[in-house]
Amino acid sequence: MNSIECELPPQELDPIAQAILDFLCLRDKKNIVKPTEVAKYIAEKQRSRANGPDLWRRYLPAVRNQAKFLARNGRILIIRKGKPADPNTVKGLVYYQLVEPIADD
Repeated sequence: MNSIECELPPQELDPIAQAILDFLCLRDKKNIVKPTEVAKYIAEKQRSRANGPDLWRRYLPAVRNQAKFLARNGRILIIRKGKPADPNTVKGLVYYQLVEPIADD
């Protein structure tokens, strides 16, 4: 696992919020991801023959909302223009990144 966040047992989180954390844990901890990448990851896990190729678009609003929830609770950062953004006011093109744990030195 990449960080302390990845090693914690899943809490009572919304499945979309948990999927965001899971996807970020699969990536390098310094790596940032787009909301669309997370939505596609969730859609792939839910895909069936009846679903079209744009299933991920149905998950995008929920990904954005749950990412704001996670950011407000200090679990992830929402990055805009290369800097952490306020989850309450952020708009536009954003990325997500796990919060780095504080070292106990």
